[in-house]
Amino acid sequence: MTSNIGYACINLTLQVDEKVMTNRGMIKKTFTEKGIQYASQLALQNVHDLLRIVDWNLAHGFRLFRMSSDLFPWASEYRLHQLPDFTEIRATLEEIGARPIRLTFHPGPFNHLAGQGKTLDNTVTDLEYQSDVFDTMGLTPSRWNKINIHAGGTYGDKVATLTRFAHNFKTRLSENLRARLTVENDDRVTLYSVQDLLFLYEQIGTSIVFDYFHHALHPDNQTQEEAFQMAYDTWDVRPVFHYSDSRRDYEDPKARKEAHADWLYTAPNTYGRDLDIVFESKMKELSILRIRGEEPEYSPKMQKLIEAAAVAADLAGTTD
Repeated sequence: MTSNIGYACINLTLQVDEKVMTNRGMIKKTFTEKGIQYASQLALQNVHDLLRIVDWNLAHGFRLFRMSSDLFPWASEYRLHQLPDFTEIRATLEEIGARPIRLTFHPGPFNHLAGQGKTLDNTVTDLEYQSDVFDTMGLTPSRWNKINIHAGGTYGDKVATLTRFAHNFKTRLSENLRARLTVENDDRVTLYSVQDLLFLYEQIGTSIVFDYFHHALHPDNQTQEEAFQMAYDTWDVRPVFHYSDSRRDYEDPKARKEAHADWLYTAPNTYGRDLDIVFESKMKELSILRIRGEEPEYSPKMQKLIEAAAVAADLAGTTD
């Protein structure tokens, strides 16, 4: 049983047809020249478009959405309240936060909470900014609005690294961020499985986001159901798990084994548990609409995008 389903960051329907996007940014040189005023203008456009995406999602039955971590350009260089347009930005974020949709973040892989020095400082800054966004939305700190990261590298010693992660979690992060942070199992045998991450749950209570596809690549001697149930039991609210299909298996036999498919071809086994799922297919909301049998009439621009994906899938099929 799945309570809510969603997708990540980009609504292709709105982006292709109406140029609605939430990741407007700029290079460092532009930020240096134009400063916080320009960053504020872009951020305001981004949050306005986020509201449009959220409302589109609700109209189409999506009550879960992973937001882009790039809502605020060069967010490491200022606090949100310092933006010249903050009053309007805050009002828009509050409106978004009042919508009946579950919102999450998945900060980038450069975040290493077990890191040291500048790497750790940058990680804390980035994670706190995303927690500030949720605070500005008026959302109660909890894993209902998760900020999900990977544990990062092993630095040659998994236990020592996870111990450092736990120490930094307790000593460097705000209370609100600690309440929101989750960790996700990895897709490489050199990194962290669900069993590895259980150490963090036992040390600091951090919930584990189970990624079905990652587990298939790095099961660590657990069945899918065993790893699923282990991760599920770390949550104190309804969990959010991740699901995608393999690009190599369904679309391109030459793809990297870690590559996600453009479309969805299979359905997740939720083992009878109440669960929310972010589908991480490249075709975003279109892949979910297709598997539901709800494909809309596509614009010419969108049709070109669909046809390009279909050609790639057909080519993959002829090489089997």
